[in-house]
Amino acid sequence: MSARVVIAGTGSGVGKTTLATGLIGALRASGLSVQGFKVGPDYIDPTYHRLASGRPGRNLDAFLSGPELIAPLFLHGARGADVAVIEGVMGMFDGAAGRGELASTAHVAKLLRAPVLLVVDGSALARSAAAVVHGFCTFDPGVRVAGVLFNRVGSERHERLLREALAPLGVPVLGALRRSEAIQAPERHLGLVPAVERHRRAAAALERLGWLVGRHVDVEAVARIARAASPLSGPAWDPPPPSTPGGPIPVALARGPAFSFHYEENLELLRAAGAELQEFDPLADETLPPGTRALVLAGGFPEVYGAQLAANRRLRTEVAALARGGCPVLAECGGLLYLAQRLDEHEMCGVLPARARMSARLTLGYREAVSVGAPSWMPVGTRVRGHEFHRSQITPSAGVTPAWRLCAGGQRWPEGFVCGGVHASYLHLHWAAFPELARRFVAAAGRPVMA
Repeated sequence: MSARVVIAGTGSGVGKTTLATGLIGALRASGLSVQGFKVGPDYIDPTYHRLASGRPGRNLDAFLSGPELIAPLFLHGARGADVAVIEGVMGMFDGAAGRGELASTAHVAKLLRAPVLLVVDGSALARSAAAVVHGFCTFDPGVRVAGVLFNRVGSERHERLLREALAPLGVPVLGALRRSEAIQAPERHLGLVPAVERHRRAAAALERLGWLVGRHVDVEAVARIARAASPLSGPAWDPPPPSTPGGPIPVALARGPAFSFHYEENLELLRAAGAELQEFDPLADETLPPGTRALVLAGGFPEVYGAQLAANRRLRTEVAALARGGCPVLAECGGLLYLAQRLDEHEMCGVLPARARMSARLTLGYREAVSVGAPSWMPVGTRVRGHEFHRSQITPSAGVTPAWRLCAGGQRWPEGFVCGGVHASYLHLHWAAFPELARRFVAAAGRPVMA
């Protein structure tokens, strides 16, 4: 499958998710199988892609996986789809700070040799839109802007003015969405509210959005542009087979509204390594799945559900017993908060000698990391690339063992916790570039736990 198109924006907040998700729905309604991708580390937009497409949402991040894996990961994720819609991140040329084009939408578009549709917020523009589009079309000759999509257009006359302005450029305007309260999604401090938290309302909103995009965008022209993309060569990425034989190992996987941040490839790597992933919802389930040998606590928004998590005392007690018993436990960001003694005024699992609280300060960025304190499945000296984004702070007791030494902007600092088999930190990892982590985690779960 080589049909693909990138939905880029002139900046953040111009409506990339609206147009990309609406296009996924409109293309699907036309009878095509559509795969959605998100450029960058974002977990939330892919939940809307999944709802609109009926296929797992996936990410393409040239920092986390390395540029060399972008095309293989795309080919892997797009298997069986007729067309792929790739939603960009921030402005088209914005990427990892201080690293040029790395991990930008433009970078990924070039790695995939994919045509770009540029989303422009037309709400405060008329003829000046031509200058904006001209700049984006000429800034990097390696990026092919194949069309423009206007968002937040005020009226039919306003749309006509925008189209007339772009006519001399020879860049087709493929559609224009009007300003509408009906297509706004609720936001939280890190972006949109995940679809899993508002599934029924989100599904209804996306159905209407797909209809609106089908009405106001030339969907057939978008499909033609996607099909005109040059074929991609090379093998698709695939999870490596298990290195050791044996039956499946039960691994409990926290999901539900409070813990919804998962990269699909991470789960595929765990299954390929021999894990039998058994999902549970810490808001609703009072016990871990039967026979649990290891635990994955993903990121999410536990702070939104602090009272409910605290009220589920039976599960918190069981999680603490599993962790203190030496079983492998991986906790990222939200999972880290859940393992702390307290999160604001709410009692948590008490596995880690630390207290967490929400704050006004946003911590955000790509990180390079080396493990400095490690459980049996994460050797000291393991080097990875990850990212963190959170509005919480965690205060440890004295003498704790950190999980990582992080590096960014020329600075280095310790972060996270290692305690027995527990590896907990704010750092989010995409394991496609580090498949050995999944193998080691599952192998450790298969070994007998020493009393």
